[in-house]
Amino acid sequence: MAITDKIYVKNHRQLGSQLETNIPKGAFKGATLDMLFQGENLAQLDDTTQERVLDFAEDFLDCDCQANPYCGCAEKKFMRYLLELREQGLGPEAIVDVMTDDYMVYAYPGDVLSFLDDSVRTLEAVEELADVEDDREMADEARRKKRNLSG
Repeated sequence: MAITDKIYVKNHRQLGSQLETNIPKGAFKGATLDMLFQGENLAQLDDTTQERVLDFAEDFLDCDCQANPYCGCAEKKFMRYLLELREQGLGPEAIVDVMTDDYMVYAYPGDVLSFLDDSVRTLEAVEELADVEDDREMADEARRKKRNLSG
């Protein structure tokens, strides 16, 4: 299961009541994206929530794919965002706090830790494969990224 399947809308019931409908808890669920990013629905949200939703849309849903927002670009951008927060030295709990402040979404710190651990393991595999293929540049880059994520 991808980390984006474990990213939830904070206060989704409160948002649902503002929109006068039920919305799924998952931030990247199709129904959530449909409801939150339709113009008439956005206008029903309070100013703070509206700002966070617009920030989320601008940062993660802005791509030129025909299938946007269902193309997978949003999920990739969000995973990159999480990795960048880790590279800045934030731990799982701090990452959750920042994503909640920035976008009104949250995850459980254990899920974030698992994602980060999986990312380090993937980089280890890339490093080993690059060594086998004698691709020094790729091996060095994977090693550097692994160090940045490991802290």
